[in-house]
Formats: sequence, structure tokens, C-alpha cells
Amino acid sequence: MKLHWIRFWVQAGSFFLLTYGGRLGLKLGHCLPCFSCPYVSGCAGHCYLMALQGPFWGTQVSLAALGEKYCLSALGMFAGFALLTVIFSKTWCGWICPFGTLQDWIGSLRRKLGIREAEFSWKLTDRLKPVKYLLLFFLLLIPLLIGNAGLHSDFELPFCQLCPAKPLMPVFAGKFTYFLLDLTNPVTVVMGIISLSLTAFFLVGMFFRDRFFCLFCPLLALMSLFDRVGLIRFRKKVDACLGCGNCRRVCPVEVREVHDEKEKADVLQPECISCFRCVEACPQDNALSVRWLNRSLFSSARERAGKLVEKGKLP
Repeated sequence: MKLHWIRFWVQAGSFFLLTYGGRLGLKLGHCLPCFSCPYVSGCAGHCYLMALQGPFWGTQVSLAALGEKYCLSALGMFAGFALLTVIFSKTWCGWICPFGTLQDWIGSLRRKLGIREAEFSWKLTDRLKPVKYLLLFFLLLIPLLIGNAGLHSDFELPFCQLCPAKPLMPVFAGKFTYFLLDLTNPVTVVMGIISLSLTAFFLVGMFFRDRFFCLFCPLLALMSLFDRVGLIRFRKKVDACLGCGNCRRVCPVEVREVHDEKEKADVLQPECISCFRCVEACPQDNALSVRWLNRSLFSSARERAGKLVEKGKLP
């Protein structure tokens, strides 16, 4: 079976299991390295970012109240997240994440309608790279301010309140209430307005640009800290590269270092979501390969890339 079809069915299965698996008794905990949104009733597990911001396993805690029990539970949750990230690396992003899959479906709709993808300059792409790290910083800081500096508790779970997955993903469970404003007080009203504005912004962006939200994703920033120890490795035989540029053209997040690298064999980048479209598009046998525990999972092949050219999917 072709790689893109394998990925399609893995994504579809993961979307179904993570979105509806809880209704079937599947419980995967609170440390998943993907946007399995906790606001989806009946989901099988929760995105780790909610735990990271919360009072039980995260940073919303008074420093004076830190104790052994809290530290152990927080470290245990982080260890679960780290273990899952190390085992599967960022295939969580490119193959498993329900919100990532939704972005791919929206992009497929755009292509079926014959609408061209919006193009970003390299300069703009480079300027956007730090944004996800800034979001991660504030995601950690605001709960600390709630626990220690008296910041209003309605700012609790700040990223979750603003995340576009919060109103969009529950739609697949038949819930639309997160599109309504919470009129409890000025803080909830302002947060609601910002949330709906960002949802509209990202929804439009995801239609005109593949994996648009991933450019800003703080979970991707956190997962990138484990790139060097992940069991899944992305390798390049630099002497086999023809410099055709296919890897750069098909990348949904505009990683160009895979094409540009002329020395190092390890080409996994912080922005990479490990969809491995580049491996499928590479026309040189074994020039690009994906390995797990040093065993080859799949590698580039001239015949496979040639068929994509015949179908008009590659120049």
C-alpha cells in the first residue's frame, strides 16, 4: 500500500478512536502529545497541554504549597508525556493528532475546489517560527501568576480557552456551545471574543494554507525538545541527494533544511511534523529514510516518486 494511503487510514482511525473512543470505554489518560481535545465529550484521552496548565499536574500551583505529593504527580504526568513523545516522536503530529487530521481534510477540500494554496515568503516563515515558543512560555507563566500573584482565576487554562480546537473539535460530538460567549464577567467575555476571533482566523488560515495552525502550535514546540532522543529518526544520505527540491515543495510546514542539508545525516527539524511526505516525493532510492530503533520503516524510492509525477502530484 502507498505511504499516503497508509497515513490516510492511520489518521482516520486515530481521529475516530481519540474523538469517540471514550464512549467505547477507551481511556488513554491526560498526557497525550496531540490535540485530543478534553472539551469533546466521550474523547479517549486528553491533550497534555491541559494538564500542564492545570492545578493538579501543571504550573497553576502556589510555590508555597509545593509538596512531595504534588511534585510526584506532576512529574509522573510529564514522564508519561515524555515517554509517548520519545517512542513515537512527532508522528503524533503528522499521523495521529485529530486536529492535525482536520487541517489535512480542510486542505484536501481546498484542492478539490481547485483553489491554490497561499504562499508565504521564507522571511515570513522564519519570523513565525518563534511564535509557538512564546505561546508555550505564556502557557506556563499565566498559571503561575494565578497561583502566586493573584491573577484572576477566570484566566485558568489560558491556552485551552483560546485554542481553536476547543470550539471546532466538539462539533464532531454534536456540541456547538463553545461558539457562544460566556457572559459571566468582563474577563470571560473578553476571552470569549478573543477565542472566537482566533478560531475564525485559524479556520480561514487552515483553508488557504496546509497545516496553518501547526506553525503556531506550542505542543509542537514542547515536543521538539525531545527530537534528539526520539526513537524515530529521519535520515538523509547527503551524497545521494540530487537537489531536485521535491522535499521542500511538498512539505506542509515549509521545512527547507531537509533539502539544504549537505553534511548531517539527521535532518529532523523542530518545525517538522513527521508526515514524511518528503520521503514519498524523493526520486532517489534510499536518499531519505525513516528509522525506528535503527530499523528502517520506509525510505524514498525512484519508482514511487515517478508514479506521483505521472499522476500530476509532483512537478
